[in-house]
Amino acid sequence: MRKLFLCLITIMVAAPVGAQDLVDQIANALEPKVIEWRRDFHANPELSNREFRTAGVVAEHLRNLGLEVTTEVAHTGVIGILKGAFPGPTVALRADMDALPVKERVDLPFKSEVISLYRGEEVPVMHACGHDTHVAMLMGAAEALAGMRDQLHGTVKFIFQPAEEGAPPGEDGGAELMVSEGVMEGVDVIFGLHIAAGTYVGKLEYRPKGMMAAVDDFRITVKGKQAHGSAPWMGVDPIVTAAQIVNNLQTIVSRSLELTKAAAVVTVGAIHGGVRSNIIPEELEMIGTIRTFDPEMRTQLHSRFRTIVTNTAESNGATAVVDLPYSAHYPVTFNDPGLTDQMMDTLERTAGKENVVLIDARTGAEDFSFFANEVPGLFLFVGGKPLSVPADVKVSHHTPDFFIDESGMKLGLRTLINLTLDYMNQASTQ
Repeated sequence: MRKLFLCLITIMVAAPVGAQDLVDQIANALEPKVIEWRRDFHANPELSNREFRTAGVVAEHLRNLGLEVTTEVAHTGVIGILKGAFPGPTVALRADMDALPVKERVDLPFKSEVISLYRGEEVPVMHACGHDTHVAMLMGAAEALAGMRDQLHGTVKFIFQPAEEGAPPGEDGGAELMVSEGVMEGVDVIFGLHIAAGTYVGKLEYRPKGMMAAVDDFRITVKGKQAHGSAPWMGVDPIVTAAQIVNNLQTIVSRSLELTKAAAVVTVGAIHGGVRSNIIPEELEMIGTIRTFDPEMRTQLHSRFRTIVTNTAESNGATAVVDLPYSAHYPVTFNDPGLTDQMMDTLERTAGKENVVLIDARTGAEDFSFFANEVPGLFLFVGGKPLSVPADVKVSHHTPDFFIDESGMKLGLRTLINLTLDYMNQASTQ
């Protein structure tokens, strides 16, 4: 199959067609394989730092393409190096591989039934953020560009990254660890994209400068005094204390931050405490996330957070320990303005000018930010919402109902190929 496809690329390169027509033909030929890969990954999702099977499939594919392959980078990451025939820049392309502890509710033939361990508990696992599509698209881009190596002016580094959703507590991982292990050494520029369930198929979304928020997760441990549920005056109730902490934390954004300057979010995502209806527990744990765009506001929010948690607990006779950040702490995902402007013609040619959309900053976060802090980076959203779904019907990422129209992946594939080729060609003619 690979030999047939490489022969197809050779025929296309030799044929009298324009560069865009060539990329479109290659993408059309690769689309069935990209969909097949995506469905395989979707049916076999793996949690952060546990992407063993996924990494194995990726590594084998890259070796079959004749790339230089390095495995076990940042635990389970895979790096593939494709050297073109001519000198030029090194372009990095990145995809994240991990799934989430979510039970899938969409009835698909390749629906996930996987159960794994997360924080010591058995949990269902699902690709509820589309990382399966990212891996499949980058595998397709690797195959396409490998078939063009005789025309490439430079080197392509394919980065298949683990643990974008955050390494398990007590572990390191993700883009930050990859950077510390030297993955970005020698790289001139990096491109990445994310499938978007709320954006219609055929659309590309971008924003110069800050596109996605910085994130800091937190853990709060509230310690009280255990007592019988029928006699709460004999103890100190960490559950009541936690309820007051949750409410009081929301006043930080609404009353302490200058929101006309930048957005911010504080969310408590989980509370664990107690085992029986008639026992007031001794201890309770809360975990959650903070999102910010402005460094000064981030510092201010952290300070107010600690003050509110500590003083609210004290006012109830309890104590609270704050771990902030707890495990994840990504900077703002920043698109280099010069690079964004440089590649606009590529984006508009690939998707059509009317389909390249400037968006507001989003409070989601991406550890692609660590890569883009090292070299100029450009991160994009590619549409995955079916055209048949009404605009007011929205499905969130990280939910059981997350769904992607697979036809959107072809635009992502074409975008990765065109960004690489155009950047290399522009550099070679300077």
